[in-house]
Amino acid sequence: MSTIVLLHAHPDDEASQTAGTMRLAADAGHRVVCVYATDGDHGTVPADLAEGETVGARRRVEAAASAEVLGTARVAWLGYADSGMTGWEQNEGERAFARASTEEAAARLVAVLDEEDADAVVGYDWHGGYGHPDHVKVHDVVRRAVELAARRPRWLQATMNRDHIRRLVAAAREAGLEDVGIDPDAPADDGNPFGTPEDELHWHVDARPVLAAKRAALAAHASQEDVGWMLGMPQEQFAMAFGDEWFIEEGRPAGVVDGHPLLDG
Repeated sequence: MSTIVLLHAHPDDEASQTAGTMRLAADAGHRVVCVYATDGDHGTVPADLAEGETVGARRRVEAAASAEVLGTARVAWLGYADSGMTGWEQNEGERAFARASTEEAAARLVAVLDEEDADAVVGYDWHGGYGHPDHVKVHDVVRRAVELAARRPRWLQATMNRDHIRRLVAAAREAGLEDVGIDPDAPADDGNPFGTPEDELHWHVDARPVLAAKRAALAAHASQEDVGWMLGMPQEQFAMAFGDEWFIEEGRPAGVVDGHPLLDG
């Protein structure tokens, strides 16, 4: 069996982006390791935060709950601070992940890759899907870690399928919903459109067989506002929005494979 290590920027990113891939791998007997670059301490401050409890501490607890749902064998932390969105003053913080040394951060990730003798590592596409500074940094760090690892792992980049989103938006409008809340071609956080064109993708993972686990992983991150609207979707809409996971894999021939990188690669 294989070991797959995923680097996510903040707790809850794994739930919305790769939870299906993780649960399917774990169900098939593979070892799944989730590494977080930051503890998401600039996320929503929960109303029930206890005296002396920090947002970061709460989000670590939520990450552990998500890991249990997804069958994650190990959770690790690179130890950086959340940088916030593009232009936020937090981007310049001393411990902000976005301004960290790529070499140093990659060395921290390599320590996990080498300990696990990882077969595959997952990061994000070149602009982090939508331009969040921490997500962009994840791409750079994983790319360098792949070069430095004792055994070079397969490198997968989680992303969104821009053409698939276009199709969903078109279908929603045909059904009479004019305000669908997303335009895949509009500038995202860094000025680039969302995700990646379909002809640049290599893997499509159907997460519907484990969609209940994906929803439960999101629910584990209850402190975060975005989770509320995701979980508020009717089941059919939730499946349309979160039932598909997409990856780029360096070195593969062009064309999308319907399958799982570990189970079918």
